[in-house]
This record gives sequence, C-alpha cells and structure tokens, in this order.
Amino acid sequence: MSTITEQALEELSPFELSLFLEQKIHENKQVTNLLNAGRGNPNWTAPTPREAFFLLGQFATQETLFDSGGELTAGMIKSDTNRSQRFVKFLAAHPSKGADFLKKIWFSDNNYLGMPKEQWLTDMLDHIIGDNYPNPVRCLSACEGPIKAYLNQELFSSSEVPFDIFAVEGGTAGICYIFDTLVNNYLLNRGDKIALMLPTFAPYLEIPELPQYAFEIVKVQAKQTMLDGKMTYQYPDAEINKLRDDEIKAVFVVNPSNPTANALAQPTIDLLKDIVATDNPELMILTDDVYGTFVPVFTSLFSEIPYNTACIYSYSKYFGATGWRVGTIAVAKHNLFDELIANLPTEQIDKLNERYASLTADPTTITFIDRIVADSRDVALNHAAGLSAPQQVMMVMFSLYSLLDEGQAYKAEVMDICREREKLLFHTLGLQEPLEDLDTAYYCEINYEDWTRKRYGNDFADYLKKSWTVTKVLTNLAEKEQLMLLKANAFGSSEWAVRVSLANLATNQYPEVGKRIIHLSDDIHEQWVKNK
Repeated sequence: MSTITEQALEELSPFELSLFLEQKIHENKQVTNLLNAGRGNPNWTAPTPREAFFLLGQFATQETLFDSGGELTAGMIKSDTNRSQRFVKFLAAHPSKGADFLKKIWFSDNNYLGMPKEQWLTDMLDHIIGDNYPNPVRCLSACEGPIKAYLNQELFSSSEVPFDIFAVEGGTAGICYIFDTLVNNYLLNRGDKIALMLPTFAPYLEIPELPQYAFEIVKVQAKQTMLDGKMTYQYPDAEINKLRDDEIKAVFVVNPSNPTANALAQPTIDLLKDIVATDNPELMILTDDVYGTFVPVFTSLFSEIPYNTACIYSYSKYFGATGWRVGTIAVAKHNLFDELIANLPTEQIDKLNERYASLTADPTTITFIDRIVADSRDVALNHAAGLSAPQQVMMVMFSLYSLLDEGQAYKAEVMDICREREKLLFHTLGLQEPLEDLDTAYYCEINYEDWTRKRYGNDFADYLKKSWTVTKVLTNLAEKEQLMLLKANAFGSSEWAVRVSLANLATNQYPEVGKRIIHLSDDIHEQWVKNK
C-alpha cells in the first residue's frame, strides 16, 4: 500500500479511513486480535424466515417438474387445484421451524396475504423461481400485502392512512432514487434550500453537496440532553423552528438517528406537525426509519405527518440481511409530492410530459412514487424496473415472521443483545447508559474529548485538542490496539465524536473494546505527563 499523509487521512470519509487502516494492518501482518467496531453490519441473522424461504424454493422447484420440458429442463409455475394438498404434505415431510412458520401462515385466520391463499402460493412459487420479470414493477401483488402489514405494525403505529410502496435494493438505493426523482420533477432545483437533521447517515450530508445539486443546506443539530434523568440526543425547539422558513423545500431525517441511535421524542414530532400546519405546509419530509425496529415503541414521522412524508426502510439491519439488499419506499396515496407536481408551471409540466410520454398517453396521471420507479430505470426501461422477484419473496418471509408471536420474541431478543453490549461497554468506560425508551443501542456515540476531560482533567483534554485530532486517535487505536472505530464528524456530530457499532462483535468483546480505548488513552496521558 502506498503511504498517505496525515492531511490526506484527515480528508478521508469515515468508511474509507476505516478500510484504509484495516488494509494497512493486514498488509503489515500485525493482526492478532482485530476488533472492528466501526462497520454497522450485524452479527446475527433470523433463521426461521430464511429456512421458510429455502423450503418454499424447494417446493417451487418440485412444482416446475410437473410440466417438465425435458431431461434437464423444467416448466413454469401454473395454477393447480391440487397444489394446496401437496404443499401441506411437503411441509409435513420437512419438519423444522421454517415449515412450522409456513404452516402458521397457511392456516392463519388473519388475512396477512391480501389475496386468497391458493393464488398467493402460486404467485409466490412463481416469484421464487424467478423466471418472469417483476410485474407490477413497483411491487409484486402477492408481496405488497405482507410488506405493508409489517410496515404498519412495526413503523406506522397501525396507521389507517392508505399508502403505496416501491420495493428497492436496500435503503441506499431508496435514498438515491428519491433524490433523483425530486430533482427530475422540479420539486428540488439546483441551489434550493434544504434542511438536514443532524447527526445523520453520512451520505445524506455528501449527496446534497454534489455539483449537480449544490443545495443550500440548513443544519438542524441535535444536542445531548437529559430526559427522566437519562442521557439522550434530541433537537432543541430553536433548531426545529428553523424549519418554519418556507424557503426550505425539504428536510431529511434519519429516525432513529445514526450514529447517536436515538428516536425523535414526541414533543419534537408535535412541533414538526405544528410547523407543517402553520408556517411551512409544503415542506417535503424524507425520513429514513431503518433503525425504528430497535426502539421499544417507535413513532415514524410517516404515521404522524403522512401527507408530507416519504419513508425509506431497509430490512438489512434488523434481520441481519445486508447482503440481500432489500428495502422499500412508502408514500401515502394522497400526498404533497403529487400536489406539487400538479401545480408546477406549464413549461415544466410540458417537459415532464415529454419525459414520461413512453409510459402512458396522459403522463400527468403518473404518481410521484411511480415516477420514482420509472426514474430508477431512466424511464425508457421502466418495463424492466423493479426489485428481483426472489428478493421480494425474502422481504415477505421477513415481514410475515414479524407478524407472528415468534417474530415478536425475535424482536425482544435482538433488542436485548444490543442493550447488553451497550451496558458492558458503557460500564467499562464509566459512562451513564442512555434513555432506553428512545435508544436503539445499535450504535453509540462517544465524545472522546468529553470522556478524556472527565477521566484525566481539563489540562490533558486541552492538550489533546491542540496537538491531536480524532483521526490521529483512531489511527493509533487501529495500529496499536487493533481496534477499529469510526469518526462521527462526517455524520454531522461534533469534531471529537466517535461511533461504536454495538451490532457486529460478540457480546463478550465489548468490555475489551472499552479496555483498548482506555489503554491507548492511558498511554497518551502518561507520555504527556512525562513530557510535561
């Protein structure tokens, strides 16, 4: 690996710095017990819905053999009046938690599926085989009902607001697609004023600064505060009230936040509702709720302000499914985005009608969410849009699992894992545990300057600020302690904040994470004392 200057290291994104340091450690063959608490990939998976997925695939493959085309080829899934009986026999012949799960769904009195179960089974078998283009392209009909039921239960507080979904390749794809469609449809124009609620997922800070957007960014900054005697990160009213400026076209929020891992408190949500009702009724709200399932009782902005809000959600973190690339965009059927497009100047509407002319004789009838779908394939390839059918089936398995009692027990276990890791780390570092009601415990943010100030005193902390940077601290942690953390300033946090993932190491390793931070810090302090 080529050498790199300290200044160049300072300019790397948190993720690129982490990759660079990890590669450097491996190249120098220094690895003995590397702990990478930087990456947010969880180290748990949900086995039952996966087992159900692969059982369904086995059964689907058997069903294609009823219409075999030859020795090495098989037919396609077709309707069959005897399939239900064969399906029940197949599950009985493959006893497992996955089979039990599928039987519960099959014999349930609840209409999770959104269609007769015999038709649903035929469609799901076709989709898992994957021999047809996704149709409808936005979301397959057999998948839409279960996914919506899951979102309603886990994120939208069983809201009765009708909404549409677009199945996408994870949350990151959703972010990119929405940005593009907002710009393509003149809802955001180059140089417009937008707001970012910070801290936030780093790309939300980076994307608006790209030359093709060059948005004017208003930062709405969360502050560390005390609620019910516990620490949390929330937005002061003065920060939220910045959104009363009606020149702010859109606000982007990760809720719960990343890396501070806190959900919005109800008073903040109520204040946002007031702002939309009074001063800024055309404020577009984009909320990324990927960590909502880690909060005991979560309230999405979509459920509270559905008309103004588009919601992004990914299954990746909760189900240990980052490699599946499965997520969704949700938009209310009656929404601000469609209204704003309808009220555009005639010249812009004419240009949009030309852009979407290949889709329908009257492009003005195309909804905002369907424009996102079309733009995801740059319109001309709209007929080939859509998340792959097998991926959508996996989303359905995850969704249906969460609707059952076992799925709720899984949720409790996942939250317990994260909270135990947080407790062990905070105890080792001598930190107070955060307010549980709003805390995901998926990440935690540690202000290294504040921590050293309390542990070693003001003089040493002042020395650190003057002579070190958080990048230098993290570089030393990696090289001397073989501990990888992420700097959090690129997320909109303070200059000396670091992000610790509580998701990707074994629970019993989190005290060691704290010990390595302490060991390096003690060494730096001892050297400072000697020099002093």
